Amino acid sequence: MTISFPFSLAGKRGLILGVANEHSIAAGCARAAHGLGAQLVLSCVSDKAMQYAAPVALELQAPLLPCDVEQEFELEQLVREAAAQLGGLDFVVHSIAWAPAEDLHGRVTDSSSSGFLRAMNISCHSFARLARLCEPHMADGGSLITMSYLGAAEAVANYGVMGPVKSALESLVRYMAVELGPKGIRVHAMSPGPIPTRAASGLAEFDSLMRHAEEKAPLRRLVTLDEIGNLAAFLVGDGAAGMTGQTIYIDAGYHIVN
Repeated sequence: MTISFPFSLAGKRGLILGVANEHSIAAGCARAAHGLGAQLVLSCVSDKAMQYAAPVALELQAPLLPCDVEQEFELEQLVREAAAQLGGLDFVVHSIAWAPAEDLHGRVTDSSSSGFLRAMNISCHSFARLARLCEPHMADGGSLITMSYLGAAEAVANYGVMGPVKSALESLVRYMAVELGPKGIRVHAMSPGPIPTRAASGLAEFDSLMRHAEEKAPLRRLVTLDEIGNLAAFLVGDGAAGMTGQTIYIDAGYHIVN
């Protein structure tokens, strides 16, 4: 009988979407997976964004491909190219979220139909489309990870339209876990606490949100990119083979006291 070390990703092949720069959550996940031996393909949102994401790809010696998930053909091309370069896929990390500023900063009650739909398409439904495209390349099973936030379960000040969108994403995870489970494909949402990323900087009064989390979290600190990456690496590895369909908080315990 062959026994594999549960916290090694040697031989695992992964696609990680949403690398914005070295401080992005996707970059933290990529560094952790690479450090444990995984082969990776990374993506960023556009050709213009590649200059900021390129240092991460260079550090990890991983291919970097542009992909705007609003363009169906770009998502199809990304998955096809990643699977071809890696010889298949064992895990995918979806770290993508966006909403128009006017809808993000305003009342949910006043959100526009077009803004709400775009936010839902990019931040939520793209995960379902990604799963559908990756499924044929996961013949031996695999893992799909996406990123949520506490605002999915609670009304967090200044999180606006992203709250309902992330709530839908967490529900999507549960349904996908049921549908893909018979094929050995596990699905999770991770819910990190607030950390200073480029995406988070678009939220109003985000500095106050981070200070409040640091003061109230049981560990009295914010989590780090490395810690978030380590959790993602664990979830896509063999050590988490018995887990699926969960939203897993990594926020220094903030969600239990907020």
